[in-house]
Amino acid sequence: MKILSAAQIYKADKFTIAKQQITSDALMERAALGIFNWMHERLQGNPIKIHLFCGIGNNGGDGLAIARHLKEHEYDVQVYVVNYSEKRSKDFLLNLNRLKERKLWPDFLDKEHHSFTIGPDDIVVDAIFGIGLNRSPSPWVRNLIQQINRSSAFVLSVDIPSGMFMDSVPEFPDNVVHANYVLSFQSPKLPFFLPQTAGYMNEWEILDIGLDQEYFANVEVDYHFVGKFEVLPFYKPRLKFTHKGTYGHALMIGGSYGKIGAVNLATRACLNVGAGLVTAYVPKCGYVPIQTGIPEAMVLTDAMENTISKIEIPFEPKAIGIGMGMGTKKEVITAFEGFLEKNTSKLVIDADGLNMLSQRPELLEKLPLGTVLTPHPKELERLVGPWGNDFEKLEKAKALSKNIGGVLVIKGAHTIIVANGTGYINSTGNPGMATAGSGDVLTGIITGLLAQDYEPLQAAIFGVYLHGLSGDITTSRAGYEAVTAGKIVGNIGTAFVELFRKDGNRNGQKTD
Repeated sequence: MKILSAAQIYKADKFTIAKQQITSDALMERAALGIFNWMHERLQGNPIKIHLFCGIGNNGGDGLAIARHLKEHEYDVQVYVVNYSEKRSKDFLLNLNRLKERKLWPDFLDKEHHSFTIGPDDIVVDAIFGIGLNRSPSPWVRNLIQQINRSSAFVLSVDIPSGMFMDSVPEFPDNVVHANYVLSFQSPKLPFFLPQTAGYMNEWEILDIGLDQEYFANVEVDYHFVGKFEVLPFYKPRLKFTHKGTYGHALMIGGSYGKIGAVNLATRACLNVGAGLVTAYVPKCGYVPIQTGIPEAMVLTDAMENTISKIEIPFEPKAIGIGMGMGTKKEVITAFEGFLEKNTSKLVIDADGLNMLSQRPELLEKLPLGTVLTPHPKELERLVGPWGNDFEKLEKAKALSKNIGGVLVIKGAHTIIVANGTGYINSTGNPGMATAGSGDVLTGIITGLLAQDYEPLQAAIFGVYLHGLSGDITTSRAGYEAVTAGKIVGNIGTAFVELFRKDGNRNGQKTD
């Protein structure tokens, strides 16, 4: 699903109005009806008090139109016009007149008069500011927003929480409405997914208001939201007359004394995602744990007992995952550099591999095109330097991705994959996955997909989705606190089944 900027949303509105030969008021009516129908379906005439706070732009016009529909269905409605400017949009004025024709008189709030009372069991509809806001609200409006936030009422925001910016972080947290639910039109907004801004809402949902699909099909965007139907086309079905060699030989390099578990998890994940053959390259102390713990895997060992000192590979892997639990001792860095000098296989770098790159940034020049880096936020900061906010973080990640000609997987609550100047925001995963070894599992998954001839960007997007889906399945069975990386590995197969289950067929067989 494409994520549009504010400018692109305005263009989509204009394109729709021209193409469908409708008025801007008719488009506003679609939006208002969408939200009213959503509310009416859930409230079913419940006599609960509904407070609608409406700005004087088009977002406020949406709020006034919603109020009109609620009033016509005999809901207990109180409307407030937040009079923060002398300017009025024409569609706001049109809907204000319609409201007055129905004998529903709003309270006008301004700098001198902005008091109101909200009960703890009431509902607030927030339609003060929309996607066009680009500066902090006036002090008295901030006070009004804080009053809403201090109430215990359920808060429903129209399109975006009032006070939130589309492309920057609010200066003060209290400037933004904290919404229980956001009903957003046609496309999710980028700030819904970033750590510094996503906390202003508990849940969001997209309402289709009929913006013209020709515009959406042709517009180039900076970010996509990745769900099930975005990853399904990536899947490579298995054919009947194939063998283990068809699905590639992957190599997992890592481990040190006390940290062999990281390579174990990555190796198991690589096997579970479908790689035909998997070899683990570990220090000697890892031989017995890997050989006995993963009988399906082969093992190569370094000359040293407790750490990796020289990486010698007697075959050419289709894909390599490296860095998990390696440490960053001098001999490890020397081995890592020597490996990069000779490597021609597709590559995933994680954990200590990333830390070595940040210590020796000149090694970035030795990475093959299409290399996948999988940093968590602190590892990313070591690679690109500190950032002022999440939007700047994304721009720095794009620059690094372009510099190395590769793919960055920025791990987090909404993992974002960055390549070729575009970001892909994952929809799966949950807080239970914030557990030791979860990132090692992801490295194994992506490496296993690369071994099966998935392109690097496809492997990263599909791998992150499967990883999160496996985590969601694990959480549904174990709860957040009991999720472990090993359980996530164990549910990778179930994630594949779930991916296809509701669609009926996988490899020609019914799965429901």
